[in-house]
Amino acid sequence: MAQTFSPQVASEQHSVANWQSRLFHSTLNNRSLAIGLLIIASLGIVALLAPWLAPHDPYLQNTANRMVPPIWHETGSWTHPLGTDRLGRDYLSRLIYGTRISLFIGIVVALISGLIGTTLGVLAGYFGGRVDAVVSYLLTTRLAMPVVLVALAMASLIGGSMITVTLLLGLLLWDRFAVVARSATQQLRDAEYVQASQALGCPLHYILLREVLPNIAGALIVVATLEVANAILLEATLSFLGMGVQPPSPSWGLMIAEGKAYMFFQPWVITIPGAALFILVLAINLLGDGLRDLSAPGGRNE
Repeated sequence: MAQTFSPQVASEQHSVANWQSRLFHSTLNNRSLAIGLLIIASLGIVALLAPWLAPHDPYLQNTANRMVPPIWHETGSWTHPLGTDRLGRDYLSRLIYGTRISLFIGIVVALISGLIGTTLGVLAGYFGGRVDAVVSYLLTTRLAMPVVLVALAMASLIGGSMITVTLLLGLLLWDRFAVVARSATQQLRDAEYVQASQALGCPLHYILLREVLPNIAGALIVVATLEVANAILLEATLSFLGMGVQPPSPSWGLMIAEGKAYMFFQPWVITIPGAALFILVLAINLLGDGLRDLSAPGGRNE
């Protein structure tokens, strides 16, 4: 039986192919987006393949090999390319597994805070009036609370752990999502297609999910990238202060805290995880900057 193709299907396939081609070339032409995406993709692969890439067990202690320097030192060894810590644990392995913790906390925090903030912002922007007043009050209350101090207080009460840090930051970092979603929704609620959906009697959830949310998704994605980086830095801060991820988990912030006593004699124990943290946060910010340019290429003033 001969296979037939309608002109409409062929046109749709051609449009999709053209859109994919434009997106690919736009990504290549945007240095911030390309570099950020490359670094994050590489670190994501490292996190996923950590059990196969790590040369040693990150939790295995060997005090006979404690504080072995990296390979660029004269006494370094290829057995431990980045050296070992004060308990003889392989630094490269702990760095690789630490990528998992940082990416997991950053992404999950952004999802939790994004769900809370976007929901509140869209409802406030769409309904206005009392709903907007209530959300504005909640937003003002949230902005009056320093995130680090509140997280430290709560973690000291219930105990620090990776799950605790993730939930605390997710419940505290929703304000930017709410502000952006509220402002964007206020601009869209009087749009013709929204009013047309209202006139046709479309249910509220349809209007919010199918008409409003897709049109503010670009701005929310940019905010999400910033919040991922913010959450990673806050997790490292809390772990450094002893109220975040607990030993022996290979958190980068915890690695810096464990190495601060040796920073004057073996500075690599803090510079290595510090450099990894810097590269990851820089890549996420480059990605967010590139996505912002891609979604609104004419919006930046040079």
